[in-house]
Amino acid sequence: MNIKLSVVDQSPVHGSHTKAEAPHLTIELAQLCDSLGYHRYWVAEHHDSVHFANPCPEILVASIASVTSHIRVGSGGVMLSHYSPLKVAECFKMMATLHPGRIDLGIGRAPGGTGLTSHALAFPHEPQHGDLYAHQSQMLEGFINGTLPADSPYKRIKVLPDSSPAPELWMLGSSGGSAGLAGHLGYNLALARFIDPDNCNPAIFEAYLKEWKKAGHPGQPNKMLAIACICAETEEEARLRAGTAVYRKLAAQLGQREDFLTPAEVQDRYRSMSASEQAAYDHILRGYTVGTPEQCLQEIEQLGHRFDCDEVATVTVTHSHQDRMDSYRLLAQHF
Repeated sequence: MNIKLSVVDQSPVHGSHTKAEAPHLTIELAQLCDSLGYHRYWVAEHHDSVHFANPCPEILVASIASVTSHIRVGSGGVMLSHYSPLKVAECFKMMATLHPGRIDLGIGRAPGGTGLTSHALAFPHEPQHGDLYAHQSQMLEGFINGTLPADSPYKRIKVLPDSSPAPELWMLGSSGGSAGLAGHLGYNLALARFIDPDNCNPAIFEAYLKEWKKAGHPGQPNKMLAIACICAETEEEARLRAGTAVYRKLAAQLGQREDFLTPAEVQDRYRSMSASEQAAYDHILRGYTVGTPEQCLQEIEQLGHRFDCDEVATVTVTHSHQDRMDSYRLLAQHF
C-alpha cells in the first residue's frame, strides 16, 4: 500500500510565540509542507479556546491556498451546525474557482467550542446542537454539486460564481457516528483517531463503505485516517515534546483550562500526579504515534494497513513551533 502523508492543523497557540502569531505560523507550516510534498493540508475550527487559534477555517484555507502551489488545502473541518449550507457552499465554490483542483470542504458535527459560543454563533436564534446536521449535510452537497431534489424550494438558486468548479467533499468522524451518513450522502470520510483512539477502529470504515455501496454511488470514495503524531531525532526527545499535547488532553478531561505547558513543566506535573492520573496520562500517550522518523513511519504504515486506508494525516501539537516544524520535516525526509 502506497500511503500518502497529509496534515490536519489545529493552529495551536505555541508557547514560543504570541497568540496573535498562531495563524501566521499555520501558514508558515503549510508552506513548508507544500515544499516537502505532503498531499493535503487541512485546518480545524475552534471557538473560545486558549489552545487553538482558528475559529474561521474558510479564511485560513483561502490564505494558505494563495501562498502554496501543489498541496490540496481544506477544512478539517467546518462545524456545519453553526452555519447556512448555502453560505458554506458559496465560500468553498469561490475558493475552488480561484484554486481549481486544490480545495477540500470537510465538515463536522461537533460544536468546536463551549455551549456559550454555540449560543453566540446562533444568535438571535437557538443553537441546533447537531439536530439538523444530516439535513444540512444533504443540502450542502446539493448546493455544491447541483443535486438538490426537484421539489426543493432552493433548486433554482445559482451558487456563484459558476456551476463547474467544486471542492472535494469530506465528512469528519471519530467514533463512527457519522460514517453511515457520509456513505449515504456520498461524502469522502476522514476518521479522527487523534480524538478518540480507544473507539476508533476499522469497522467504522467498513460500515461507511457498506452505506456508500448501498446508496449506489459510483467508484470508490477516499478515506483518510488522522492521528496524533510527534516525531523527533530520538524517541526520548519525541516523548518529551509530546508531553505538552498529552497533558492538555488530560487537563481537559479533568476540567482544567490553562495555556500549553512546556515539556519540562509537564514532567514536573507528572511527578506530582496521583497514580491514577499518571495512568491516565500514560494511556493517552499510548494513543499517540511518538518516536523517531523510522518508528513513526512504521506505525503509520501499520495503521494504514490495519484501517485499509492509503492516506494518513498527522496532527502535531507542541509547545514550540520549531518542534512542530521539525516533526513534519523529519517525517517527510524519511518517508
